[in-house]
Formats: sequence, C-alpha cells, structure tokens
Amino acid sequence: MSDTTPGSRPDPLLIVGLGNPGDKYAETRHNAGFWFLDRLLAKAAAPLRLQSKLSAETVKTSLFGRECIFARPTTFMNESGRAVQAVAAYYRVAPANLLVAYDELDLPPGTARLKFGGGHGGHNGIRDTVRCIGSADFHRLRIGIGHPGVKDAVTPWVLSRPSRAQADLIDDSIARAIDVMPTFFEGNLPAAMKALHTDPSEEK
Repeated sequence: MSDTTPGSRPDPLLIVGLGNPGDKYAETRHNAGFWFLDRLLAKAAAPLRLQSKLSAETVKTSLFGRECIFARPTTFMNESGRAVQAVAAYYRVAPANLLVAYDELDLPPGTARLKFGGGHGGHNGIRDTVRCIGSADFHRLRIGIGHPGVKDAVTPWVLSRPSRAQADLIDDSIARAIDVMPTFFEGNLPAAMKALHTDPSEEK
C-alpha cells in the first residue's frame, strides 16, 4: 500500500465491509464483510455515522497508530461500488490504500485470505467496486463461506445463515484476520499475508 516519504505520516486507509443492509440479511453469509468490519471497528471504539450522500455509514478515526476510515455501504451488495467510490472520493483515498472485506465462495469456512488486485471472481460487490472506482488495484480480505456445490444453489446459499459449526469457523477466521491487521496497517502486506495464511496447526 502506498505511504508518503520515509519519516512522514502514512496515507489514511479506507476499510470497507461488504454486505446487504437490514435485519433480514444481518446473519447471512453474504454479510461476512460486515462482520469483519464490526469486529475491527470495536477496537477503535468509534461509532459509524450515516452519510446519506455517500450511501454509507462512515467514521474517521485512528487504529493501530494509523489514520483510517471505516465504511459500511447502505446500498445492496450489487451496488456496493457506488458507496465505495463516493467514500473514497470524499476522503481522497487512492485505491492502493483501500481494503475491501467480503465473503468468498471459493474458500471453506475457517479460511481467510488477503490479496492485492486481481479479478472479481464472480463476486458482484467486487465487480461493481472495480467498475465504479475504475481500478482493480486495491486490497481484499476474502472470508471463506464455502460453496453449496452447484451453481443454481449459490444465491440461496449466500442469503441464508450458516450452520452453528460453520458460523464458528467463519468467526475464527475473522478473529485471525483481525490479529494481522496491525501488521497490515503498518504497510507490511507480505508479513500480514504470511501470518494469516499459515495453518494454525503448523504454527509453533
């Protein structure tokens, strides 16, 4: 992620969690990005505030020694990009200093992965974000929710609640992602990725 010159203050980070608004969707798999955002935001003890003109709830604060903006879109998932673009433009955050957290069908529950850039992988929220900000060069936190096994079952799968066992695994992966955020906030993506992607059973 881009910082200013050595010894100067790093550029602010924009952390966005993707999901669908409303109580109906609060506990569904598609809202894993919201779950991560809420857990991380709790460490900053700064409440979100609705900014209707940005189509998002936001707060500007500091965490782990770095200035950051948290944002939760109030749009539905398929229109997430409108909110991400509006918030990024308002706070003047470049794509390279953006982290978007979202649910990932291609990862099993209990797994989370950091990456920079790449395609949208069929995720409509990421697809719309790339379209609206005009760049795919931003950080992503992919939170595994597993795949139902057949394409036709994907929509009801992401819009339903995980089992208790799966929910516990997703929660564990989010906790591990939170643990590497201080390293990520320092600008050390490789170290954050290594720590997050290492199987806990392999750690000494």
